[in-house]
Amino acid sequence: MQQQGCGAALCAGLQFWGCCCSLCCDPFSTSSCSAPQRAQTCTAELAVVQSELRVGQIISRCDIMLLMEIKENKNRMCPLLVQQLAGQTKGNREEYSCVVSGRLGRKSYKEQYAFLYRRNLVSVKQTYQYPDTQPGDEDAFSREPFVVWFRSPKTAVKEFAIVPLHTAPEMAVREIDELYDVYLDIKQHWDTENFVFMGDFNAGCSYVPRKHWKNIRLRTSSEFAWLIGDTNDTTVRRSTSCPYDRIVVSGEQLSQAVVPHSATIFDFQTAFQMSEEQALGVSDHFPVEFELKARGGFFDWIKSKFSKKGRARKSRRSGS
Repeated sequence: MQQQGCGAALCAGLQFWGCCCSLCCDPFSTSSCSAPQRAQTCTAELAVVQSELRVGQIISRCDIMLLMEIKENKNRMCPLLVQQLAGQTKGNREEYSCVVSGRLGRKSYKEQYAFLYRRNLVSVKQTYQYPDTQPGDEDAFSREPFVVWFRSPKTAVKEFAIVPLHTAPEMAVREIDELYDVYLDIKQHWDTENFVFMGDFNAGCSYVPRKHWKNIRLRTSSEFAWLIGDTNDTTVRRSTSCPYDRIVVSGEQLSQAVVPHSATIFDFQTAFQMSEEQALGVSDHFPVEFELKARGGFFDWIKSKFSKKGRARKSRRSGS
């Protein structure tokens, strides 16, 4: 939904990234660290600031950004990111809002899902925390999906639900398959046919061997289109090449609204000329993304461009 140079489409920028930053101690404290430790901490703090800047730059490319692997437990990340993005955008019209799940996970380890979205372009219609209590199949997810139903008046599809998922690697096959049950459940709660499933599915390499795809209903059913393929690499480390992060869409209106060949992986390491170590400070996965067509399509955009030029020429003649 962010306007591109051609103007024929709006960038949905639906993306995933995972980020976890930590410092060993307060760099301004003399009691908790020795001098060498303080120097190391100051260096670490600078690296964190640079990583946060890159995160802001990545998010600002998008109109909806899915954030995952949020591990801090004081709900500070979203307000801080919204504040940071406010300083990077051009004005109130481009400011972001955030909606975040509760802390999800088994036992003591918890994560959150969050969506940052450009509020002048999309809005949240409803949210739904999947209960994961299906009889006979309870607790199927390590981190059950937090589903958000978006209104999108400026794109060819006016509304869609985004279903995020971060699987446990050893349970990836089961959890990806269980998304089909989530899909059926949401259709009972909401009047929508337009779905985006996305996140770190761990959907490749040893976690989802080729022979197991036949057991995943989200893959075998013709209702779903996988926009990120099995041969893609969404990982930052050079030592791995796996298509862990995926985007799957369903619904005729939504499928037709996707800009052909727009689904891609944003290699921020190359874009920002970072070393692998610097890139890993931002995330160990690259974001995945796709674009949605603008409302009215390409020819309406051309017509509006010529109309604006004509009005501008008429205005200049009137003023002379």
